[in-house]
Amino acid sequence: MLSPAFSADKTTVAQGPVLGTFGVDTSGMDSGVKPGDDFFAHVNGTWVTATPIPDDRASWGMFDELRERSQMRTRAIIEEAAANPSATGNTRKFGDYYASIVDEAAIEKAGLAPLQPELDSIAAIRARQDLTIAFARGNREGGPAPIRMGINQDLKDPDRMTASLVQAGLGMPNRDYYLDARFAAQKAEYAAHIARLLGLSGVPEAEARDMAARIVALETEIAGVHWTNVENRQAEKRYNPVAVADLQTGYPGIDWAAFRTITGIESLATINLNQPSAVKGIARLVDTAPIADWKAWLRYHTLRSTAPVLPKALRDETFAFYGKTLSGTPQQEERWKQAVNLASGALGDAIGQEYVARHFTPEAKAQMDAMVKNIIAAMDMRLQNLAWMDPKTREAARTKLARFTPKIGYPDRWIDYSALEVVRGDPLGNLRRSTAFTVNRDLAKLGKPIDRSEWFMTPMTVNAYAYPLWNEIVFPAAILQAPFFDPKADPAVNYGAIGAVIGHEITHHFDDQGRKYDADGKLADWWSADDVKRFNDLAEGLVKQVETYEPLPGKRINGKLSLGENIADIAGLNIAWDAYRMSLDGKAAPIIDGKTGAERFYLGFGQIWRSKYRQAALERQLTVGPHSPSPFRPLTVRNHAPWYEAFGVQPGDKLYLPEDERVKIW
Repeated sequence: MLSPAFSADKTTVAQGPVLGTFGVDTSGMDSGVKPGDDFFAHVNGTWVTATPIPDDRASWGMFDELRERSQMRTRAIIEEAAANPSATGNTRKFGDYYASIVDEAAIEKAGLAPLQPELDSIAAIRARQDLTIAFARGNREGGPAPIRMGINQDLKDPDRMTASLVQAGLGMPNRDYYLDARFAAQKAEYAAHIARLLGLSGVPEAEARDMAARIVALETEIAGVHWTNVENRQAEKRYNPVAVADLQTGYPGIDWAAFRTITGIESLATINLNQPSAVKGIARLVDTAPIADWKAWLRYHTLRSTAPVLPKALRDETFAFYGKTLSGTPQQEERWKQAVNLASGALGDAIGQEYVARHFTPEAKAQMDAMVKNIIAAMDMRLQNLAWMDPKTREAARTKLARFTPKIGYPDRWIDYSALEVVRGDPLGNLRRSTAFTVNRDLAKLGKPIDRSEWFMTPMTVNAYAYPLWNEIVFPAAILQAPFFDPKADPAVNYGAIGAVIGHEITHHFDDQGRKYDADGKLADWWSADDVKRFNDLAEGLVKQVETYEPLPGKRINGKLSLGENIADIAGLNIAWDAYRMSLDGKAAPIIDGKTGAERFYLGFGQIWRSKYRQAALERQLTVGPHSPSPFRPLTVRNHAPWYEAFGVQPGDKLYLPEDERVKIW
C-alpha cells in the first residue's frame, strides 16, 4: 500500500516536490494538537488515524512505504529478466533465481524431496564428532549451527581480516523470550509450532510433540548462556582473540580442528570470540546434551530456514509463528515479494546496477554529495566548540572526521557473480549455492588487503549505516527518496529529514560505542578518562529521559539498549540544523505556505518517523531493538533549543523541558 504520491514507475522528472508544496504532506498533520504537547501527533496525527497497517505488515511507516516502492521497482527489473529467454549473464541469473521461487506448482510437486538428503544426513548422526561436522557444514553452506562463524576485520588491527565465533542457536528473538515469564505464552506457542512443522515433514504427531519439548528445553539452556543485548553493545567486550591451539582445552565439547577445516579457517592462528562465556557454554551443551536432542534441533531449524523454498504448508506454518505470533501480522506477504527479497539477497549488486540506472539520477547524487559535505563541515564546527572534551581529544576527533568517507547511492565496484551457479527450477539448490558463494567470497578475503570500496547493503535497501572500522557512512539509493530526500523539495525539509539521518550516522562514529574506534578504524582508547566520565554523565541523562517513555502500559523504552541510537538522533538533528543554517549563507529563509524555514525543518524531521505498530511487533521492538519505537524518536526535539523558538513551546506544554534538563552532548 503506497501513498498516492508514490508510484513504482520509472523515475520521471517531477515539476515540484513529491509531497505537498514544499516537501511535507501537510494533510497528514493534526493542527489541533499543539507541537509542544505531542510533536509526533502534530506532524503525523491525521496520517496515523487514516492509515491502516497493511495485512502483511507488522508495522507501517515511511520506511515501509519506501521499501514497498523499492520492492515494486525491483520486481519490474527481475520479472523482465525472468521473462526474457535471451537474457544472459547476471540478468539471466537473477531472472532464473526469481522464477524458481515463484513457480509454486513445481515446488509443491517436488515436496520435501530436494531437502531429503540434508534430512537424511541429520538422521545418520550417531556421535558427538558428527555434530561438529554438521554445525561446521551449517556455517559453510547456510544450515543451522548454534555457534556462527564470520569473516571480519580485526577490531584492533583493521587492516587484517580474521574470523569470529558468535553466539547463536535460538529460534526466538533473544534470550528474554525463553527466560522471562512475560513471554511464557510465546514460548508455549513456539513449542506447538515446532511440533506442527516437524509433523508436516513426516514426523508422527506424538514424536513431534516430544521432539518440540526437547528442542525448547535445549534452546532454553542455550539462552541461559547467551549475552544480553545490552552486553553485546559493548565493543571492547566483544574483542577476545584466542589462539586456535587453546580452543580445545579452553572451550571443550566441539572438535575445533575439524570445525576449522570444514569452515575454511584452518590457516588462522587466532580467532575472535564475540561472547567467550556463551561459546564455552554452547560447546559444553554440544558435549553433554543428548545427541537425539541436537538431531531434533537440526531437523527443525533446517526446515525453518529453508521454508521459503519449500511447499506452501511449511511456509504457512512458519509464518503463523514468526509473522502472526511474534509480530502480530495477520497475512503473509505475497509470493512475489518473498521472491524479490530472496533474489535481492543472493544477487543484490547485479540487480542494483539496473536499479540505479533506472531510479537514481546523477543530479540526485550530486545534490546528496553537497549536502553530506555541508553536514560534515557542521559537525567539525561542533567539535571545535565542544566545551566538555579535552583539547587533545577534540583535535583527535576532528582528525577522525577529516578522514571520513561517505558513500552515496551505489558502490564504485560491483560484486562479480561469475562463480555463482543458478539453475532455473532448483530453488533450494540456488539458496544453498548463493550462501556458499557468499561464504567463499568472505573466506577469500583472508590474508588479502582490505577492499574498502565494498558495500554491505544493496542500492535497493531502504536504510543506511555507519561502519566504524572504515570510518564511513553509507546511504543506498533507495532511501534517497521522499520523504527523506527529494531534489525538488525545500532545502529546509531535506536537511530536517535526510540531513538529520546523515548527521545521525556520522554521530554513530562518536556515540557511546563509535567513540571507541579511532581515525584509522581501530578499537582504541583515545579519549581521556575525564572525557569518558563527562560523556557518560551526559549520556546517563539521556538514558533517564528516554526511560520515562512508555509505549505500552508497564513497558518502557530500555534507555541503555537504545542509547547509541538516541544519542545519534539528538546529535544528528543538531548537526543538520547547523548545516541548514550554513546553507542559507547568511540570508533569511523564505516563508512558504505560512511556514518558516525552522518550522519546515522540524516538520521534515517529524514526518520521516510516521509509523504505527501492531502490539506484538511493538513489544518485540522494545525487547530486542536498539532503536526507540519510531513515534518516540521525534521527541528528541525536546532537547533542541531552536525547536522551542520555532513553535513557541512554553512552560506548561507537555513536552517542555527546562534548559538545564535538556541533553546536550554533541
